[in-house]
Amino acid sequence: MTTAYGMVIDGKYVSAQSAETIDVRNPANTDEVVGTAPKGGREDVRRAVDAASVASETTWWPRIHESRRRGKVLQKYIALVEDRKDQLARLLTREQGKVLKESLSELDSLINTFDYYAGYGGKITGSVTYARDGDNIIKVETRKQPIGICAAILPFNFPVSLYAWKVAPALMAGNAVIIKPASTAPLVDIELTMLLHEAGVPAGIANLVTGPSSTVGDELVRHPAVKKIALTGSTQTGKAIYAAAAEGLKHITLELGGSDPAVVCDDADLRLAAETVVKSGRFRNAGQSCTSVKRVFVFESIFEEFSSLVTAIAKTLKVGDGLDPSSEIGPLNNSQVREDVERLLQDALKRGAEVVAGGGRPKGEQFEKGFYLQPTVLLEAPPDAAIWEEECFGPVLPLMKVKDLDEAITLANRSPYGLGATIWTESTKRVEHFVDRIQSGMVWVNYKPLSLPEAPFGGVKESGIGRELGAEGLAEYLDTKSVRTYVGKADN
Repeated sequence: MTTAYGMVIDGKYVSAQSAETIDVRNPANTDEVVGTAPKGGREDVRRAVDAASVASETTWWPRIHESRRRGKVLQKYIALVEDRKDQLARLLTREQGKVLKESLSELDSLINTFDYYAGYGGKITGSVTYARDGDNIIKVETRKQPIGICAAILPFNFPVSLYAWKVAPALMAGNAVIIKPASTAPLVDIELTMLLHEAGVPAGIANLVTGPSSTVGDELVRHPAVKKIALTGSTQTGKAIYAAAAEGLKHITLELGGSDPAVVCDDADLRLAAETVVKSGRFRNAGQSCTSVKRVFVFESIFEEFSSLVTAIAKTLKVGDGLDPSSEIGPLNNSQVREDVERLLQDALKRGAEVVAGGGRPKGEQFEKGFYLQPTVLLEAPPDAAIWEEECFGPVLPLMKVKDLDEAITLANRSPYGLGATIWTESTKRVEHFVDRIQSGMVWVNYKPLSLPEAPFGGVKESGIGRELGAEGLAEYLDTKSVRTYVGKADN
C-alpha cells in the first residue's frame, strides 16, 4: 500500500488546500509509487508563513539569549535521526535513486552538520567597544539576531544533506524556516521535519510545503514576510529568484551550477588520482552533484597512462537498483536529467569524441523501467563540444590533453561556472599557482571533492552568491544590530 504523506505546517501533517497530490516514483522502477505528497499551492505557502509569523512572535525560539537551549534541541534531533537512519536511508534510495551506501552517507552528513551548528549554543555573540565623540564617551555594542522567516528551496540530488546545510544554521540562529523540497524527492524531508518537532522545535518554527516551483517556490520568493531565500538549483533558476527577491530586498544565498575541473599533473599519483576522480569525483550519485569532477585536464606526457586507468576503473562500476548491495551507481533521478545528459553526450560524439567506456543506456530487463545511464568516459571531445561549456549533470567524463599547468588553468577558467576545482600534484609551487589563478570558490588538493561542516561552501561567477557551512554559513542567517549608548563625559 502506498504511503500518503502530508505537508508540515504548524507542527502537524496537513493536506494541500486543493486536495491534489503528487506521486513520488522510484527512479529505478517507475512503476513503483514510493509515496504521495500534497500538491501545494500559494495558499498553502501563506498558511505556512502565518504559522511561522505567529511562532516567531510567541515562542522562546528566536530570543537572543536562547541559543544554548536551541543547541540542546538540535542535539536531541540528531539522536532521533540516528535511531531512524537505516529506515530513512532506504526511503531516500527509493525516492531519489542513489545507492544505499550513499544514502547512509548523506544521513551522516546531515547529522554532522546539525552537530556542528548545535555547537554554537551559547556562542552567538556580539561585541562591545568604546568610542569618543568630542567630550562624550559612547559605548558601541553589536548584537546578532535572527533575520526572521527563511525559505529553504532544495534540489533533488542531495535532499538530505542540503536540507541540513540550510535548516541547521537557520534554526540555530533563531529563525523560523519554510522548506520547499524537490517534487521528485520530498518524502525524507517530510520525515526529517516532523522529527524536528519531536525533538522540541516549537510548532510553526519549521514548516514544509510540497508542490511545484512555479507556485510554491514563487510564492515563497515573493511573500513579503519571507526575509531570506536559500536555494540550491540551476543557474537559470537562481537568476530568476535573484531578480524576484530583489523586489523585497531579501537576504539571499544561491548555490547554483558547476562544471568543476580537475587538473592532473605529471608528478601526480596517477592511480590514486584515477580512483578518486572516477569513484568519488565524477560518478558518485550517478554524476548528479554540483561539485562532481566534470572536466579533466591531463598533462600530455601522462595522458595515455591516466586515461587508461580511468577507463579501466569506470568499466568495473556496476550499475543497478540502489537497494542492491552490489550496485555502485544507481539511476538518474528523472527523465529530464537523463535526456539533458544524453544530449551533451550525443553532441560530443557528433563532433568526433571517442567513447572508451560506457556510452549509453545499459541493456537488460532490469533497466527498462528506470532512468539508467552507463558510466561513460570520453576522449578527443573537441573544445567546441557543449560538454566543456555546459554543466553535465550525469555520468559522463571527458578528458583533454594539456601541455602544462597554465594551459589547464586557462581552459578551466573558460567555463562560466566557478564552484570547485581539483589539482593532483606533489609540487607545492604548482598548488599555490593553481589556487591563486583558478576561478573557483573552493579547491581540493590531492583529494576528492568533499564537503565538511567546518568549511564554507560556495562558488564564484555563475555558480552562485553567498556561502553555506562553516561560520560563514551561520552568518548568512544573522542580522547585526548596532547600539550606541551615552556613558558620560570624558576626563580632561
